[in-house]
Amino acid sequence: MTDREATNEELPLRISEGFETWLHEANASLVFALPPAKLMFVGLDDAGGIAVFERTFDKAMGIAHDPVRDAIHVGTRREIWRLQNVLSPGERTETGHDRLYVPMERSTTGYVNVHDLGVERDGRVLMVNTRFGCLARVSPTHSFQPVWWPPFLPGPAPNDRCHLNGLAMRGGRADAVTTVSTSAEVDGWRADRRDGGTIIDVASGEIIARRLSMPHSPRWHDDKLWVANAGTGELGHIDLERGRFEPVAALPGFARGLCFVGNYAVVGTSKPRHGDIYSGLALEDRLASRGWPPRLGIFVVDLNSGEVVEWLQVDGVARELFEVMALPGVRRPAALGLRSDEIATQFRFSEVPS
Repeated sequence: MTDREATNEELPLRISEGFETWLHEANASLVFALPPAKLMFVGLDDAGGIAVFERTFDKAMGIAHDPVRDAIHVGTRREIWRLQNVLSPGERTETGHDRLYVPMERSTTGYVNVHDLGVERDGRVLMVNTRFGCLARVSPTHSFQPVWWPPFLPGPAPNDRCHLNGLAMRGGRADAVTTVSTSAEVDGWRADRRDGGTIIDVASGEIIARRLSMPHSPRWHDDKLWVANAGTGELGHIDLERGRFEPVAALPGFARGLCFVGNYAVVGTSKPRHGDIYSGLALEDRLASRGWPPRLGIFVVDLNSGEVVEWLQVDGVARELFEVMALPGVRRPAALGLRSDEIATQFRFSEVPS
């Protein structure tokens, strides 16, 4: 599949009957990552129909939106990219897009297995460096700059011990992280996938919730710390006084990727496979008991009822979705890719000084 906009018929996507209406009423568009190669933009065309734009990035995973600078940061296999919107307010492309994100800056990290990304108040980018078990900043002179790691680890080292994976930002600062375990042994997290997960407060280093199952995507919303308890396929929030996960919604897959639009959560799910790291979890038992086949897609959850009200599902050979992010106030986003001629033939330059 080439780097271009495609119709819904050309892509293996299915949407619920009210998905387009929900997107219109939410006044937002969505971006999600499909490892190993795709970054997907979902908005609406002028007629109110679904408009899907896809680009190829090698192992696109973590995504972070910087609304102050109107940029998107994308973590890939070996780099972190900054995609900058180049359209002025109210400007649209000839094809009707109201944002055009162009790859402007690449930071080479090497293969550190980047997971979640966050944007600090001053615009610096934080990454969850899963391979080295630390939070790190993008560096202009090095592969990365470690800034924090769990207190049960001796320091950054090139082996995945606890599977640090998720980052909750609050007020432009790193607030909490998720890990699959508290192991300090190489690959020790694999033995703790079912109930060894934690949420850790970054400022104090204290564990604020335990006995989670492969938790991912911690996010603050309405003064609650939400998390995708991926190993059970549930979305919920943390009772901070008791350190306990409170489930709110059940999802039809391995829950990972989370954002909020008003009183709705948008949650991503992946398809667990027998024999891989997603198998042997409570999720399998729950799906089987309900007769649900595992699904790959994004699901809109009403936070009042805990019910899935709308959805977008991805069919075909893809099995993983890593992150989903909302772009408030954006109707139809697009991006330039690295594999097509557009990036070589489209130019924008600042005013020439007099």
